[in-house]
Formats: sequence, structure tokens, C-alpha cells
Amino acid sequence: MFHLADADLRVLNSLTKYPSIPTHHRLDPHGKGSLLEECAVFTGPVVATEKVDGTNARIILTPDGSWLIGSRDELLTASGDIVANPALGIVDALRGLAESLRGERDAVEVYYLEVYGSKKLPAWRQYGQGEPAHRLFDLATIPLDLLAWDPADISRWRDGGGQSFAAEADLAEAARRAAIPMTPRLATFDGGELPGGVEDMRAFLEPFKRTQAATDGTAGDSEGVVLRAPDRSLITKARFQDYDRTLKRRAR
Repeated sequence: MFHLADADLRVLNSLTKYPSIPTHHRLDPHGKGSLLEECAVFTGPVVATEKVDGTNARIILTPDGSWLIGSRDELLTASGDIVANPALGIVDALRGLAESLRGERDAVEVYYLEVYGSKKLPAWRQYGQGEPAHRLFDLATIPLDLLAWDPADISRWRDGGGQSFAAEADLAEAARRAAIPMTPRLATFDGGELPGGVEDMRAFLEPFKRTQAATDGTAGDSEGVVLRAPDRSLITKARFQDYDRTLKRRAR
């Protein structure tokens, strides 16, 4: 029987960290952020979602009905804590949601959210003058037997794509049940429509330049677009600044 008080929090933290999403066009390892012409190849449908520019956060739900809230790298608080880490306003933004999601379950579930619009974050002005907000962008289920793994094995498992993320339809259903807004869904198209070249891809992204996640109706610029297969078997990110930086350097 799982009890949060008996769990190794270092292991739980490592198991539930969100992996880096690869760039759609590969980063030049020697180009200081420039992109190469080599890109990911999607076959079949592609779901394009807005990449909201905030801070990565997670709500971890455990089988005993407890919850924890974390940033991308560390745990910030848990149900029953008297003192919480106030970093980036994550706990204030998500505590109520975490409490509403708590309940017994058969595995560890992790809701990954972008917390944005807070004046503690650099891009807050892009989302207007409204209150800080959050958007769900992924959901993972972690089997309990992994809690017994060695931390080094967990890191290799996570870095190798071992985490099991919800498919698009399941993610949407979980968001609906919990009344959590998702990152904006921008379009669905065939993978063959994605341009192969950097310059053409930047032009392809232009219609998605303005954010659809403004907190008070005043839309600024989006950070970029996340591209994913509906079954979550492939996911990439296309950030405007990466393409603009690359093309600017090429034009010199």
C-alpha cells in the first residue's frame, strides 16, 4: 500500500519530471541556437498547439489520495504542508486545482501545466494585465513498481522516452472532467503539409504568431507552436525566436 509519508521523494521527483521537447528543426550544436535544415517527420495527422511562455509545473497525484506540486526540477509542496516554496507563484496558482483532483487511484498520475501571466515571469506582458493563469499540456501515468527503481535507472528510463503520456483524446477528456483549460489547440493537419526547410517553416508558423491564451483579452506574441501526433508518439516544438534568430544570422 502506497503512503506518501513513506515514499522516497527523490525518486518520485525524478519519475515525474517533464522531459525536454526536441525542436522541430534540429539545433546546430555549434550554432548558438541556430537551426539546421534537418527536421522531424510526421506521418498522418498532426495537432498544433500553442507553446505558452510561462513556467513548467506539475501536479502529482498519488494512490493514497495525496498530492504534490512541483516546478520542472523540484517539488515545492504537498498536501498537508504548512510551509510551501513560493517559487514563481506555482503553488498559489495550482493549490486549489491539486486539492480538487485528489483521490485514491491505482497509479501515480501527473498533470503537466504551464503557469503564466504572473509578473514574476519574463513574458507576462504578452498575456495582458489579467490574473496569472494555467493551462494543461500533458498527462502521464507512472506505474507504482517504478518507485522501487534506482535513481540512475530512472534517469535513463526518463531520458529514453519511458514515460507514458496520454493521447490527445484522453488528454482532452481528462481536462474536460477536471475543468482544466488546455493549451490552445490551433489546427490539425496532415504531416505532409509541414515544410521541410527552416525559412518555409517560419512562414508556415506566422498565422499562429499571436497568443490565444491572453488573460484579459489583450493578445501579445506567442512563444511558438508544439506539434504532436494524436497518440503522442512524436512531439516537437517550433519557437519563433529560434527561426527568427537562424534567418537573421543567415542574412548577414
